[in-house]
Amino acid sequence: MPDAEAPRLLSVETYESRPLSYLTETAAGLLARLASAAVFVPTTTRTREQYGRIRLPGPAPRFAICANGGHLLVDGVSDPEWRERVAARLAARCAPLAEISAYLRKTADPAWLRKERVAEDLFAYLVVDRALLPGEWVAELTDWARERGWSVSLQGRKVYVVPGPLTKSAAMREVARRTGAVRTLAAGDSLLDADLLLAADRAFRPGHGELAEAGWAGERVTALPERGVAAGEEILRRLLAEAEAEAGAGASAGA
Repeated sequence: MPDAEAPRLLSVETYESRPLSYLTETAAGLLARLASAAVFVPTTTRTREQYGRIRLPGPAPRFAICANGGHLLVDGVSDPEWRERVAARLAARCAPLAEISAYLRKTADPAWLRKERVAEDLFAYLVVDRALLPGEWVAELTDWARERGWSVSLQGRKVYVVPGPLTKSAAMREVARRTGAVRTLAAGDSLLDADLLLAADRAFRPGHGELAEAGWAGERVTALPERGVAAGEEILRRLLAEAEAEAGAGASAGA
């Protein structure tokens, strides 16, 4: 039987005609208020195509950060100047993507590998059977990638291999520069969010996800006990309180 106490959910993402991601009705209302109080900037490791599947309540955000900072969308269009700056940083400081992809193809075992993908010609990721994935393989990949200027993040069924200079924090700082924001707020739950949380003036992480499992903490990062959709609501409450307090100073929020 339906749980009368369960929050009402709104679908915000559909994939192959099926709902995939949700917000609670309460979170939707909080998000609309946050977008009015601050420059709300959706920030994600997703590709532009994957981000495009999401339909958040309220008007479309002016800025969005995709591909872990590789693309800065302005009114839905990737900013070419930012893309060129990112490409120059990666070429100067990291081994080429082709070398990373070749290593993954060589070492990944078909017994646990389900898919291999390259995202936006910027980074690679594997979809794996987590139960069969050897921990020592991930550790060896992490050490190998680090020597070449890349980092590894294991999130659910996906193993991400991302260039070190490809960061959400750099894109966040660029949005803050363009908007004149004097204070930045952020939230996230994965290791690929860590640089963003550390760079923000105030940040929050939920009680679930990669960062929580690792016991990760930061000086200006509040670790919340809430998990799942309850965490989403609490994070939005915290961000909204911060943004409304700083509204006159032009806060910018990334999540």
